[in-house]
Amino acid sequence: MLPILTRRVLVVALFISPLAATAQPPANTIQKLDDIVVTASRTPETLRDVVGDVTVIDQQTLQAAGKDSLAEILSRQPGVQFASTGGPQTVTTIFLRGTNSQHTLVLIDGIRVNGSTNGGVHFPAIDPAAVERIEILRGAASSLYGSDAIGGVINIITKKGEQDQPLSAWANFGYGTYETAKSSMGLSGANNGWDYSLSTSAASSKGFDASRRLTAANQPNSTHYPDRDGYRQHTLSGTLGYQWATGQHIGLTAYNGYTHGDQDTGTTLPNAYNLTRQQSYSLSSTNQITKRWESVLRFGLSKDSYEDRSYQSITNSLKRDFSWQNNLQLHPDHRVSVLFERLEERLQASTPYDQTARNTNAAALIYNGHLDRLHTQASVRNDNISGYGNQATGSLGFDIDLNDDWQIGIASSTGFHAPTFNDMYYPFEQYYWNGLPSGSYQGNPNLKPERSRNIEAHIRYQTSTTQLSLTAYQNRIEDLIDGYVCGPTYDCTSENINQATIRGLTLSAEHDFGDTKLRASADFLDPRNDRPVAGETGSQLPLRARQVFQLSAEHRIQAVKLGAEYQYTGQRYTSLKNDVTLGGFSLFNLTAAYDINKNLGVQVRWNNVLDKDYVLIDNSISAYNTPGSNVFVNLSWKM
Repeated sequence: MLPILTRRVLVVALFISPLAATAQPPANTIQKLDDIVVTASRTPETLRDVVGDVTVIDQQTLQAAGKDSLAEILSRQPGVQFASTGGPQTVTTIFLRGTNSQHTLVLIDGIRVNGSTNGGVHFPAIDPAAVERIEILRGAASSLYGSDAIGGVINIITKKGEQDQPLSAWANFGYGTYETAKSSMGLSGANNGWDYSLSTSAASSKGFDASRRLTAANQPNSTHYPDRDGYRQHTLSGTLGYQWATGQHIGLTAYNGYTHGDQDTGTTLPNAYNLTRQQSYSLSSTNQITKRWESVLRFGLSKDSYEDRSYQSITNSLKRDFSWQNNLQLHPDHRVSVLFERLEERLQASTPYDQTARNTNAAALIYNGHLDRLHTQASVRNDNISGYGNQATGSLGFDIDLNDDWQIGIASSTGFHAPTFNDMYYPFEQYYWNGLPSGSYQGNPNLKPERSRNIEAHIRYQTSTTQLSLTAYQNRIEDLIDGYVCGPTYDCTSENINQATIRGLTLSAEHDFGDTKLRASADFLDPRNDRPVAGETGSQLPLRARQVFQLSAEHRIQAVKLGAEYQYTGQRYTSLKNDVTLGGFSLFNLTAAYDINKNLGVQVRWNNVLDKDYVLIDNSISAYNTPGSNVFVNLSWKM
């Protein structure tokens, strides 16, 4: 791979290198304040000071996305790919740095929302209209957050709005292709020590046919039903806080999202649909005990629910998270955080699982230090999980400022993923064919956790107008769980039989000319299965492309802003056998916005301008459609 990879990197580097030659800021550039992030160390710090590979999707980017789903927005960031089963209302998976979907920990306002049954996230029930910003931390982060953070962490921060004035308000109303209608509104403010925000959104769409008539092998698609598959969606979120003295604050956050989504399950069930709900709540008390000691007590509660009305199947999981974090400022340039955490998982389902409860007790130590041009972050954590004991993880990273603009860094970290309830506790289920037993499935309570070792290095160039970065990484994952290992009589279970090594290289560049902004990125990925079994002719992990290129440009002409986006995704395979290839595809999008006045504006987004027919999931059993050329127009208002 390396010689081919090197040539491709050189081509992309030559393409984006002219941005570095224009590093001096133009005279009319307004300097932008650094973003404050919390995900990288569990404490607030400027993005420039973060040790690690972190990016932020800001409110401006979310506003310009129109009616796009959260997964579509995430996929425009370096290192992120996604797949869905026929639209934003259907089952959606995210691949961060090439890892499996359950290897990315997803948080809403710092509360974990990964489901306990299969480790996935109900992305259709998370509306970007309710989101203030998204922080993406790449690389194994279990020493900060525990299980699931093998590929990284995605922290979704809900809307807080303007809380530096007594009252502000905003609203959006939009309409587009597939009879898609979407509206959202909210208010926020602060006064006399109180701060608050409240937002709500609603959307509906007639959609498109979720499944294709034929699979990639030109065989009839067993899930196809010729109709339009739409959705209805609504969300409600809010915050309430009170500061009764400097450094003394109590706060409440709440998010509740719901989606009624159509799906295709074949001709025998013509009106198939699912109900998906995602909820997240937290109550926290932040107290400055002394000048050097800050205490953060928090109780978090998350619920996820999936109801498949086609098969009358219901799965609900609940997680209670208790944490106490003590931030000790030992020196202006040195900080230590001591964390104690307890996670309680509870399961309710129409299927009688063998076990429905699991608890995790954890303790962690996190250090951040700055010594002249050297920046350091180290963390260690131990998770004691009922059922199979202790899991210890750690990380160590160094960044060195070569000068005011150039920085190099290296980091190493470990991660783990605890087996899901499906993997371990799914009850025995006998299969029949023509009235005769034809195999079975049962969970395996003897599974070991999946474990990873991640190492990465980067070099960055950053000024007030230009950013360039090159990041190389390797993530080796052991004891990978195959959820469907079958014997000669098709009696199946889950087993730790696989191992994977994921190597990658990410280049990204951004330059602000004043009225014009350019962004470019290139991902080169080698997601390799190290233990192919008999019958597997290849070794590339499925549904992940080896190359993804992205380019965008934005230009402002007084009150008008014009934008264009290009994304190329390389070919992928549908399974570990690498026997069916999904072709690469290119997408071209256009955006426009006009500020009618300081309070009112209109935004237009045209996705897939060339009406590209492409596929994200296609195998011997089922194949799913993706949206064609589509336009969405939004009218925005703010106080």
